[in-house]
Amino acid sequence: MRLIFFGPPGAGKGTHARILAEKWKIPQLATGDILRRHIREGTELGQRAKALIERGELVPDSLVNELMTGQLAQLEAANGFILDGYPRTIGQAEALENFLKSRNQKLDKALYFKTSTDVIIDRLSGRWSCPQCGANYHARNIPPKVAGKCDRCASDLTQRADDRPETVKHRLEVYEKETAPLLEFYKKCGVLEEVPGDYDVPQLQAELVKVFERHRKAGR
Repeated sequence: MRLIFFGPPGAGKGTHARILAEKWKIPQLATGDILRRHIREGTELGQRAKALIERGELVPDSLVNELMTGQLAQLEAANGFILDGYPRTIGQAEALENFLKSRNQKLDKALYFKTSTDVIIDRLSGRWSCPQCGANYHARNIPPKVAGKCDRCASDLTQRADDRPETVKHRLEVYEKETAPLLEFYKKCGVLEEVPGDYDVPQLQAELVKVFERHRKAGR
């Protein structure tokens, strides 16, 4: 299956993409994780993206499209993919459509994680990550075994600059302006499906498994 997960920051897209990618053996490409890796490694791309991300703004379409289509081109033999955080704008969606058409492929589903503002704020304010290995945690939903320490590498956890309260509001404003129009775009394409982003992880996983099973039975 070729899927995209989209919705506001804090909707849980990354968490569910990772779980399903492992369960169904489908590669997951998370734009945010890829960009943060470039930032940690100090690449030219990472340096350009860092200031924008920390202000809660989107990285330019041209840069993101080049990054993601390059990653997708390496998955020619894979059993589909799950895209988390891409596309985020109409320009990116059009670039993805053109890329897939050039390979006689198409999306199976664009899953929209419909999530309320109160839930988003609660999730983002409790989210922490490891600056060394990139592992993600949440103070309430996915706490580390040792407070403030990464389970994988024991590094000190930090809160991403774009998850701080002063940045969250701006991120939501950017989302509404740039990303929300994707709802109409994928509705017109006939691949849009909404899922309840307010659900806790076990509840929403059950809903997402139903989506996967339904499309497997349909022979997709």
